[in-house]
Amino acid sequence: MTQVIEIHPDNPQARLISQVVAVIRDGGVIAYPTDSSYALGCHLGDKDALERIRRIRQAGKNHNFTLVCRDLSEIAVYARVDNWAYRLLRSLTPGPYTFVLRATREVPRRLQNPKRKTIGIRVPEHPVTQALLETLGEPLMSSTLLLPGDEQPPSNAVEVLDKLSGKVDLVIDSGPCGFEPTTVVDLVDGAPVVLRYGKGDTSPLS
Repeated sequence: MTQVIEIHPDNPQARLISQVVAVIRDGGVIAYPTDSSYALGCHLGDKDALERIRRIRQAGKNHNFTLVCRDLSEIAVYARVDNWAYRLLRSLTPGPYTFVLRATREVPRRLQNPKRKTIGIRVPEHPVTQALLETLGEPLMSSTLLLPGDEQPPSNAVEVLDKLSGKVDLVIDSGPCGFEPTTVVDLVDGAPVVLRYGKGDTSPLS
């Protein structure tokens, strides 16, 4: 049965955040709001939870997963960041962007792109997400909640529950959420390349 927890969007209650983190650490899959859209999340090291998300998304082996991080210092643990890329990240985070970077050895191989050995990195500007990451103490493995056949993610908890009841362990309800995915930017080859245009403004990338 899928649990729904209502959390204040601007002042997340610590007790409720701790409940969500306990579900994540216990191997659960959650649906949670970000500054762009709803996303699916699980513990970084949990292979079974990752496979559940892969099945929900009907994603193949080449699907690019994302590590949702608290800040730039945490990014540096999981991704190789050149000086020019660091300056760009500093100017655009937190925000509705996903950055593709070379993964470090801290990233499990199953999360990396099998050919390029890259990982998506994200720092959302959403109080609930930030509170989750602070309490969890490590990145959250994540994927946009975009289901097969849908053109955009669901924008509220009722819609999420309607689509995923019984498939995820917990849904966070923090009021209406956006439905526009992040802008995805590849930072691997020495200059930013936009792979997907989304909510994030691309003018600073030119």
